[in-house]
Amino acid sequence: MLARYRETTAWSELSAATRRQRDNIFAGVLNTAGYEPYAKITAAAIEAGKERRAHTPHQCRNFLDAMRGLFRWAKHAGHVKIDPTAGVSNPPRKQGDGFKVWTEDDVAAYERRWHIGTRQRVWLDILLYTGLRRGDVVRLGRQHVRNAVATLKNEKGSFKVEVNLPILSVLQATLDAGPCGDLAFICGERGRPLTKESFGNMFKDACKMAGVNAPKQAAHGLRKVAATRAAENGATEFELMAIFGWTDPKMAAHYVKAANRRRLAAQAMEKLNASRTSIPAPEPPVRAAEAKAK
Repeated sequence: MLARYRETTAWSELSAATRRQRDNIFAGVLNTAGYEPYAKITAAAIEAGKERRAHTPHQCRNFLDAMRGLFRWAKHAGHVKIDPTAGVSNPPRKQGDGFKVWTEDDVAAYERRWHIGTRQRVWLDILLYTGLRRGDVVRLGRQHVRNAVATLKNEKGSFKVEVNLPILSVLQATLDAGPCGDLAFICGERGRPLTKESFGNMFKDACKMAGVNAPKQAAHGLRKVAATRAAENGATEFELMAIFGWTDPKMAAHYVKAANRRRLAAQAMEKLNASRTSIPAPEPPVRAAEAKAK
């Protein structure tokens, strides 16, 4: 059944990275339970697989996503009567804001270490001045640029959501200096394209050498700082959605709200300062005593 699943549209529409990830998951499942007929796999078995991965919530969610994709297709195709993943909940997500956002000091530290003309600077500037995710920046190349506008469909949207990104002059200067690959701007030492996993590891090493703190050594942190910059310079929710490929305004609203709060706080503090200057200053003690004597 797994071989049949790999021949379906449901499988081919997944990104290459997701297919690789799920193939690894399926290989592990086959090693431990490959002798079991698919129809005999129960919700209890899925729950047991979930519990075995409970200490790594991210891997646990990937396992459940892989099994759901397989069994939803299997039920629809008539291979099983019951989807054993139905009703199995995802592990709770840890509270927090996810990837740590870079600060302007982090960006400056990276730029000091990796000047224009290095591969590592190409990596930074593409991430910072396009706002693309890791899986999309490794695909971006000259073939996507026409009339100084990069156009491509993003991986997370199953290659259905298109973004159109003007190549800013600061990014163009970096690309002109290179080095860039023939098929993709981002490349390894031999000029060949990188997988998003390899790029993630290499970018982490570059961040470490630049002195960027460990919690921020991820490409996605630059997507956040790009969104913050745009929002603080007045980008609207719809403009942010167009740039970053969001189809739900919730994330765009988060950045606009945060930028507005900072802007309003700055304006309010100026008003607070102005109210202080409007209050008459108290008379010096000596003058006050002289006035009382008169």
